[in-house]
Amino acid sequence: MWIPMLSLTALPHIGGIFGGLITRKEVKTWYTTLNKPSWRPPNAAFPVVWTTLYTGMGYGSYLVWKELGGFSQDAMVPLGLYGLQLALNWAWTPIFFGAHKIKLALIELVLLSGTVAATMVSWYPISRTATLLMVPYMAWLCLATCLNYCIWRDNPDPKKDD
Repeated sequence: MWIPMLSLTALPHIGGIFGGLITRKEVKTWYTTLNKPSWRPPNAAFPVVWTTLYTGMGYGSYLVWKELGGFSQDAMVPLGLYGLQLALNWAWTPIFFGAHKIKLALIELVLLSGTVAATMVSWYPISRTATLLMVPYMAWLCLATCLNYCIWRDNPDPKKDD
């Protein structure tokens, strides 16, 4: 049981590592040019927070996987929603930091938050612990959505194609 636990706990970090490569360059160049709200967390907080959140959601997915006996028919919806939210999570960084599409990233964050909420609803009858592990993630997504909105609002795109 160690291999599935470690694998599922580590899985979210894969996208986080690739996203970090994109972010690392852009945070020193493009991101510094943006108007950002005074209440935004410091840049150094983001890797720490995401490492913690990815670990919690990954372990939560393991708990659901274990409770449902692996990738069974019963696991299709709860783990399918989890996979969808993970893909949406990984997509945000290339949209925001890679393509500099602030408005599209905001829309994507709203979709991500809805998918995380659906994942949590589907997980609750299976594992309350797994669901609770997603609560800090949902809270951070609310903060991230507000931050993304303020950056979009305060940095109008001169091309208006965002």
